[in-house]
Amino acid sequence: MSTPADRTCVSCGRRIEWRRKWERDWEQIRYCSAACRRRGVTQTDTLLEEAILDLLASGARSGTVSPSDAADAVTARNDTGEDLAEPARRAARRLVHSGQVVIVQGSRVVDPSTAKGPFRIRRV
Repeated sequence: MSTPADRTCVSCGRRIEWRRKWERDWEQIRYCSAACRRRGVTQTDTLLEEAILDLLASGARSGTVSPSDAADAVTARNDTGEDLAEPARRAARRLVHSGQVVIVQGSRVVDPSTAKGPFRIRRV
């Protein structure tokens, strides 16, 4: 049997690689881990996705935005004390999967599942 195509985690946007133990359940696999299954996609996650798209639409000077820019925008709107750095990175990965943006490091497009360190977000 050939290996089915990889999937993308609904919560974090990372690639889920096929495993033989999931052979019968592959169509139902939606999350890469138990933590992503518990976390799901919250209203804050949706607000972060909207903030990223709004910042890109408003014409960022360099044509790119940082995930922290979106986190700052959502924090200013909701005035929550939580750290939104990692949720903003997850939102960016989900937007990459939907085909709306790409993630760049040093002006090169990188795979969102394997990108390490700071990155910027750019429209496709």
